Amino acid sequence: MSRFNQSHIDEWRKEGFVLIPNFFSPEEIEPIVQDYKRIYGTTGADKQEDAQLEDGAFGEFNEKQFTNIDVLPYNAGSSEMNLISLHPDLIDLSKALLSTPEVHLYQSHTWAKFTGDADYTQPFHCDFGNHTLTVPSDDVAKRTVDIIIYFTDVTDEHGAMHFVPKPAADEVLRDGAIWAQDQARQDALKEHEKSAAAPAGSILAHGIDTFHRGTNLTIPGGVRYTMTVGYKAAGNDMIGYHVWQTGSERDWTAVLGTASPEQLNCLGIPRPGDDFWTERTLKLTQARWPDWDMQTYFAAAGFDRKQSA
Repeated sequence: MSRFNQSHIDEWRKEGFVLIPNFFSPEEIEPIVQDYKRIYGTTGADKQEDAQLEDGAFGEFNEKQFTNIDVLPYNAGSSEMNLISLHPDLIDLSKALLSTPEVHLYQSHTWAKFTGDADYTQPFHCDFGNHTLTVPSDDVAKRTVDIIIYFTDVTDEHGAMHFVPKPAADEVLRDGAIWAQDQARQDALKEHEKSAAAPAGSILAHGIDTFHRGTNLTIPGGVRYTMTVGYKAAGNDMIGYHVWQTGSERDWTAVLGTASPEQLNCLGIPRPGDDFWTERTLKLTQARWPDWDMQTYFAAAGFDRKQSA
């Protein structure tokens, strides 16, 4: 049974956001929760005095907000942790939202937050600034979809993202503005904000042209485990974030050894049968990644892996 439907696509297109509760089952996320606990721990400083703002005040971006972040491949994590951002249903959802037959994963990072470790309150902002040197396209196929995966229950006390649906933001800011740099605009957006609170296993999909803000963890001992995943249409060179090739020295075994050709294609690796795969490129790629079983790729190109070794 599909984890999403046409109403989710319509909501994302209209509102800029769609929250899908319980997209993943408890059984699917449990191994990843254990990874987060082992890697990041289960508690923070819990110093409430450093995590409070005056009523009506807006937060700022600060370095402490962005600790406990790692990038694919997650060498300290399980295969489940490494493959969740390449889940087939996330790929299908991204294709549907962007109205494109091929998508590439261009962002995947963890984020663990703990009450008291930082003031996580942010001003309303759009994410396009560090995803493109231009601005979000008018063509939905040239936009992107960012997906936040919840591995813990995220209530408002656990720092749920707050967002403003696109129609409301357009009404407040006029002309489809994609920044709100003064207090008056921030105040006006806040009157229309909604909470993205949801249980563990849920996902929140939004575009890089949508207004949202991080909020503080206020519950004593609070923990928030999430992963941020970004997809774009294959061939959209205006968009970028993580460049997987710069992490080539990291251990890709958990990904290459278990991902399907469709999943690997989302990282820019051609499918079996693509004309990129010649006997030379097959042999050299296999030599580079000797633990990757490339038999499917050899066979699709009409070569025997053992004879080509």
